[in-house]
Amino acid sequence: MTAVPERRRVRVAARRVVATDVVALDLAPVDGAPLPEWEPGAHVDLEVAPGSERQYSLVTTTPEGHWRIAVLREPGGRGGSLAVHDRFTVGDEVVVAGPRNHFGFDPSRPAVFVAGGIGITPLLAMIAAAERAGTPWELHYAGRSRSRMAFVDDLVAAHPERVAVAAADEHPRLDVVGLLAGPRDAVVYCCGPRGLMDAVEAAAVHWPAGSVRVERFEPAADVDAPGEPFEVELAVTGVTVTVPADRTLLEVAEEAGAFVLSSCREGTCGTCETPVLEGAVEHRDTVLSPEEQADDRTMMVCVSRARRGCPRLVLEL
Repeated sequence: MTAVPERRRVRVAARRVVATDVVALDLAPVDGAPLPEWEPGAHVDLEVAPGSERQYSLVTTTPEGHWRIAVLREPGGRGGSLAVHDRFTVGDEVVVAGPRNHFGFDPSRPAVFVAGGIGITPLLAMIAAAERAGTPWELHYAGRSRSRMAFVDDLVAAHPERVAVAAADEHPRLDVVGLLAGPRDAVVYCCGPRGLMDAVEAAAVHWPAGSVRVERFEPAADVDAPGEPFEVELAVTGVTVTVPADRTLLEVAEEAGAFVLSSCREGTCGTCETPVLEGAVEHRDTVLSPEEQADDRTMMVCVSRARRGCPRLVLEL
């Protein structure tokens, strides 16, 4: 099961606008203890309101030892980004959990980075790691306009031959199909809007398995699709429960007395990842890779269910 993410209070040490509707926050430890080290692709869960958390990728650790995140204002979102933009100011203390990483970077293989808008944030740490390791890399960065693309000027200035900018108001859209037409000895790392990530996965379907890694912080399209009742044996708790068609496994397990860590309850953060001992799973998360989902070794109990035709699961809960 996923390790318990450590929670800590941090202080907003700096705040600056890095693009239209994008603000970067530097988070400093309140108790003075060094913040934990993290690997490229990691994110933290930021408490944006009591009982409400959102996941934001770590951009860098500053020379002062502070964590930096960048948040896009999304008026049509779930309210987390509006809270960050409208209420978080320098000096505020907030709670974060993590860091955790479901978007690991492999410096031993060449990298093709594909970013859409605020999806640049986890890729910035990967680019820095690639530079340190001498890993060949290229970045294809798409957005509505340069003014809305965070850190774009710094990237172009530092790596003019490696960064290709596809601003929609200047050039044609990023040609994902052409970019990924020929399989290469490389890993494609993509983060951005769902449409971009779907397009990258579709365009690279002929690449070797494991060649495409994406980071999604929004629920899968089928997360609320109708389900079927199924039975679950909670091997640790020692009880067997029935999950109705209109309820989640997480809700039922909690009522049965199982201790389940959870955060987003939308299949996007990975906190509730639970080992599967028996049974076939209908995965509805956006955390596990297609290969990990096919293995059926773990599941996100906040959204995933028993696969149709599989009446029973046995979980390490």
